[in-house]
Amino acid sequence: MARILIVEDDKPINTLIKKNLELVGHSCASVFDGEAVFDALEKEAFDLILLDIMLPKLDGFQVIQEMSEDIPVIFLTARGAVQDRITGLNLGADDYIVKPFDMMEMQARVESVLRRTNKADKLFELGGVKVDLSGRQVFFKGELIDFAPQEFLLIEALIKNRNIALSRDKLLEIAWGYDYGGDTRTVDVHIHNIRKKLCWEDVVRTVYKVGYRLEVKK
Repeated sequence: MARILIVEDDKPINTLIKKNLELVGHSCASVFDGEAVFDALEKEAFDLILLDIMLPKLDGFQVIQEMSEDIPVIFLTARGAVQDRITGLNLGADDYIVKPFDMMEMQARVESVLRRTNKADKLFELGGVKVDLSGRQVFFKGELIDFAPQEFLLIEALIKNRNIALSRDKLLEIAWGYDYGGDTRTVDVHIHNIRKKLCWEDVVRTVYKVGYRLEVKK
């Protein structure tokens, strides 16, 4: 997974972002002002920077202008004016997210940027299961397993949000889209098939009154 630098001066928000990203397998470091970004970059390499704009010492716009490293940047900021968005993107940011934001949306935006910059994981392995996310293939003990398109989308969603409970409604939206006329029992049937084919009965957990969670030990 990716090594991510979180630049946010609000410590509770910084901690919340860090915990959510680490739940899905990313490794994170936190700093709380603009100048500290450059200290962190001198010490180690990062795959992505989540950058607030309104920071002590140097603001986010100044930070991205002074960076010499070619690292993808996503602005996370309360400044939602169109001109601010345009400025941020014109300065080279890969995405711009306005607070308050949903953590699942943030994770999806992070994965999208990592894919575009070829820093996302393309393979996921768990026990005897290997999932080729780019090739959209699933292997169990070396054997290619056939899955319906919706089943693969469910597997992909569970992997990308590992250790996080996903509601049936959310999984239905991911795999079938907003306009699907079915009900959430469809998700249950497909999850049953996934569990059976991959022997994931103890891996894909049912979360009472919510949905499902893929449990992956760190």
